[in-house]
Amino acid sequence: MTLTKRTVLAGAFAGLLSLAAGPASAQDQLKLAVGQRGNWDTSVAEIGTRLGIFKKHKLDLQMLYTQGGGETQQAVLSNSVDIGVAGGIMGALSAFSKGAPIRIIGAETTGGQDLYWYVKSDSPVKTLKDFDGRTVAYSTNGSSTHGVVNAFVKENGLKAKLTATGGPAPTLTQVMSGQIDVGWAAPPFGLEQLSKGEIRVIATGNNTQAFRDQTVRLLITNTSVLQSKKEQLDRFMLAYRETVDAMYASDEALKVYADFVGVPLEIAKRTRDEFFPKKALDPDRIVGLDTIVPDAVTLKYIAQPLTKEQLGELIQIPPRR
Repeated sequence: MTLTKRTVLAGAFAGLLSLAAGPASAQDQLKLAVGQRGNWDTSVAEIGTRLGIFKKHKLDLQMLYTQGGGETQQAVLSNSVDIGVAGGIMGALSAFSKGAPIRIIGAETTGGQDLYWYVKSDSPVKTLKDFDGRTVAYSTNGSSTHGVVNAFVKENGLKAKLTATGGPAPTLTQVMSGQIDVGWAAPPFGLEQLSKGEIRVIATGNNTQAFRDQTVRLLITNTSVLQSKKEQLDRFMLAYRETVDAMYASDEALKVYADFVGVPLEIAKRTRDEFFPKKALDPDRIVGLDTIVPDAVTLKYIAQPLTKEQLGELIQIPPRR
């Protein structure tokens, strides 16, 4: 073999090695629609990215923040994003029952202790019963807050005027200006106003039978994404679990979160420790389906209960490795 041929073959072989090595070192991009920027539970992807965990799993996350679970779910259904973070469970059940291409790949939050409804300090509203005839806020249709206020109404026989107000910031503006009687929020938002006595908490998501100690928000995807990017979704869940562990292991993740949200470290710590026990962020368990599904029928999200086979089709959580 001549030197020239050896050189050509060596170059070709090196090129093949380069091509083979390329995908292994490249970062696969995933687009996320995240409901509510800055909540502790919705910040897993952001914290994991800043800590380098998703990069370690060869993932580059592009995040779009929405005003709530309803908008997040719509982004998933329209195939505008690969993953929806913090979609409401009632909205997911409703969409699936109508034939929408939606699948659940993990739990996002279990329990409703982080969602709270409040009034101005001088409001005559003292209890849930006082919601009757009042304007009561939720974020977007199909969100977890929408599910909670519907449960408030159903379980207490109320005739409240449920109103979509978007995120916590515009909701607070509407409450303080008198446009809305009862607002909603999630920590760390509102903790400063609570400390100053400007607002009072009336109820949380745990004041409902339908959401107490049950999974309320989800990680969701489109069926087409599940088929075309299954391996990337598997890696996403590995990195997601690793990030949740890191968020409760030390103060490093707390510092990252405080910097991301722009709050003092003590507020970040209070948000985590008082409102989000680690088990609330466990992505591997959809808790309370035996109650959630009948409640979805009662609250008119679905016409009839989903079968075990249907739930098996809807819920496809990648296994741990």
